[in-house]
Amino acid sequence: QVQLVESGGGLVQPGGSLRLSCAASGSIFDFNAMSWYRQAPGNQRELVAIIKSGGSTNYADSVEGRFTISRDNAKNTVYLQMNSLKPEDTAVYYCNAQYYSIMYWGQGTQVTVSS
Repeated sequence: QVQLVESGGGLVQPGGSLRLSCAASGSIFDFNAMSWYRQAPGNQRELVAIIKSGGSTNYADSVEGRFTISRDNAKNTVYLQMNSLKPEDTAVYYCNAQYYSIMYWGQGTQVTVSS
């Protein structure tokens, strides 16, 4: 059973930065893709960023140019560097790992952007 554990969330002022980490219990090299989703109260869960096994990345329009997804295969960890944070980035952020049609989720980490 794959386990994903997120960390790095917290309270930050607008314009600030945070780096989220997602540590997997197994090798992330085996996954087709790893991604970060977020869900704000009253909203559906939305894809924020994805990194595929070949290394290609894609971002939601709302975070393009501000967020960067990366991975360290040796540490079985995926990161989300978030810069120039805005209040509308406030949400619970979830790590996701995809192995063909199987999706694994972490428990989520809260990010709050407020002055």
